Amino acid sequence: MNAAPVTEAELHAYVDGGLSPARKAEIAQYLAQHDGDARRVAAYRQQNQQFHEIYDGLLVEPVPLHLQSAEGARTRRIWYRYAAAAMLMLASGTLGWHLHDRVTGARVQSIQIARVAAMAHAVYSPEVRHPVEVGADQEEHLVRWLSKRLGTSLKIPHLAPQGYALVGGRLLPGERGPAAQFMYQDAKGQRLTLYVRVSNEARAPTAFRFAQENGVGVFYWLDGRLGYALSGETDRAELLRVADAVYQQLNP
Repeated sequence: MNAAPVTEAELHAYVDGGLSPARKAEIAQYLAQHDGDARRVAAYRQQNQQFHEIYDGLLVEPVPLHLQSAEGARTRRIWYRYAAAAMLMLASGTLGWHLHDRVTGARVQSIQIARVAAMAHAVYSPEVRHPVEVGADQEEHLVRWLSKRLGTSLKIPHLAPQGYALVGGRLLPGERGPAAQFMYQDAKGQRLTLYVRVSNEARAPTAFRFAQENGVGVFYWLDGRLGYALSGETDRAELLRVADAVYQQLNP
């Protein structure tokens, strides 16, 4: 096969239908010749099917009558929040189980962070009234709070030169403990989110990797004990431009 090398991100895109027909055909040929990667792709597909079986019903399920009233609005928001948290924890746990015997070390961590970050972005970026827990007007408090919860000193990148203002941030469940999400927005209302989680093991920095999950692009990387993932429903070049600015600020 003389085509370009197949990356981990492309295997995910192959499963999710995000490749061009030509590249899809090339990877299909590659998988026919590489049993290990073919088994991994089959595991990814099985995982996606399990998510659909568990959660697709929620998308069409009517809102219970006791949550439709104005008095039930607060209860409904809380229910959605717990449901989102449960989905995030299940996603990270299920992915880790399927990949445990197939992918190890930094590759497992980076794949996990990409998928969980994309899901977190999809859950919270559309929010109008409650996109974050702590707003940008309390940035100092936000940094102290999330640094304490994650057990490490965090730094919030400032992306005004790239056209994005900080909206705020929130605490999220991660693979092995709490994680943080910082949200940014441009003048047109386009939102990007930066997901940060901490590992007990320090690792050498990894290069940017790109993945796409249901229309959400993610550039992700590991740096020491911290893992980062910048997510957005924007084109790859724009996301890379901002990811590079984030990296430069975190590693001056």
